[in-house]
Amino acid sequence: MTITDFAGRRTFLKLGAAGAGALAMPGILRAQDKPSEIIVRAWGGAWGDALKEGVADPFTAATGIPVRLDFTEDNEIKPKIWAAVDQGRIPPIHVNWDTTTNATISALRGVTVDLSDLSNLDGLLPLAKPTGLDGYPLVNTYAYVYVCAYRPEAFPDGAPDSWTVMLDPKFKGRVALYDDGIGFNPIAVIAGGGTFEDIPGNMEPGYEFYRKLKENAPLLGEDADFTTWFQNGEIDLACTISVNARAARQSGIDVEWTVPKEGCKVDTDGLWVPRGLPANEEHWAREFVNFALSREAQEKWCSLLGLPPVYPGIAPPADLVGDPSYPTKPEDFARLVSVPSPVLVENQPIWFAKFNEIFQG
Repeated sequence: MTITDFAGRRTFLKLGAAGAGALAMPGILRAQDKPSEIIVRAWGGAWGDALKEGVADPFTAATGIPVRLDFTEDNEIKPKIWAAVDQGRIPPIHVNWDTTTNATISALRGVTVDLSDLSNLDGLLPLAKPTGLDGYPLVNTYAYVYVCAYRPEAFPDGAPDSWTVMLDPKFKGRVALYDDGIGFNPIAVIAGGGTFEDIPGNMEPGYEFYRKLKENAPLLGEDADFTTWFQNGEIDLACTISVNARAARQSGIDVEWTVPKEGCKVDTDGLWVPRGLPANEEHWAREFVNFALSREAQEKWCSLLGLPPVYPGIAPPADLVGDPSYPTKPEDFARLVSVPSPVLVENQPIWFAKFNEIFQG
């Protein structure tokens, strides 16, 4: 487990300030010329709603540039961007809202634009800086936790204190995970009797935990599925990002969440701009990312998501003060499991493949 150190300050937003040297040659659009729209790949449901209200709409109000959200899955858009960059074509989107792990993979491939000169990077929390990479080929925007979400009715004696409750036969067919095990693969190792130090060299305790869990026929899905399953009373327990559990509760569904004794995985998402855009489109894509790092956007966006931002000094939403899914202090992070991005980049595809082999084989 690692502890993230939070400290820092920032400067005020300078949205729309054009670089002094951004003069265009005849026949070439200047970097400042506004495109007809900015296309941002996003997740749907509560995620996309929060990005629209917290970042996209205010950006449009400030610049006059419409923002279109593209809900193509992150793993589906990635090869399309790579192919466009490799072939010298214009990428299909301007900004990718991505997991830090996926974004790091794209950065290592060399398809991302360096964002080191964005004005709003100054003073952000250290969490904003991607690890194991030079500069800012991506910028992290918030942290999130894969919590143990549960229906209180199914746990009359209180919140489950261990992930091993998933193996209880009385919950057969009523447990849910992501369909590739994301967010739970390292936790499965610990729940299976291993230790954090076993990751990634010895994942067998986790695989054995999965083999036992398969007998309980868990439901496997994506973000939007968890809210639906809780709403329909189809599940009693799930490993899901706190955003989904909170969205369910805000919809009137009786759902709570906790951090069991084995811990929960903490991770980050980020924004990046693909190479190969026309100069003016790249300029405004960068400005979109810069705006997303401003206090105005971070406060609104992350409050709607219920996630701790990388902008310092923003108070948690009232319903999340002291919540284990909203870490703000070193002792909060000490309860969570943080796997470095370089480890995830190298090993996560292997874990996903093994997960699929166990549950779908």
